[in-house]
Amino acid sequence: MSQDVSFLANAMKQAVPYVKTTGIEFEEVSPGRIVASLPDNEALHNHIGGPHAAMMFGLGESASGAVVMSAFAAHLGKATPLAVRAEIAYKKVAMGVVRAEAVLGRSADDVLAELESGTRPEFPVTVTITDAEGVTTCEMIVVWTLKPAR
Repeated sequence: MSQDVSFLANAMKQAVPYVKTTGIEFEEVSPGRIVASLPDNEALHNHIGGPHAAMMFGLGESASGAVVMSAFAAHLGKATPLAVRAEIAYKKVAMGVVRAEAVLGRSADDVLAELESGTRPEFPVTVTITDAEGVTTCEMIVVWTLKPAR
């Protein structure tokens, strides 16, 4: 049975001030996959009129965090999700609205089994950021962990 994660878009805006401040929207929310967008806001632009690199990174990291929350929402009493490290490749200049698709890189069941075995799991989330035409502008990998609750 699939878990209901429809609450996630609003929860991210309430729990993460950055999401609300930048105007990130969550367009698609499902366990293991999230699509988020960053509006075209002049206040967030770089010197050439597109979204600043920091905004692109922030969108990707926020989408990766949302996918982690979607996958492990039912288990947050057992562990706290934390980003461990991230890598981003800026592929092409972005202009206008950008979208980030974040996908869990390991099955949630495998990650939870590792946590239950007493090991602190690490797992990747892959993020592809595209412009309004669907052209890939950035690719990211964010590695997350579940820190066991004490």
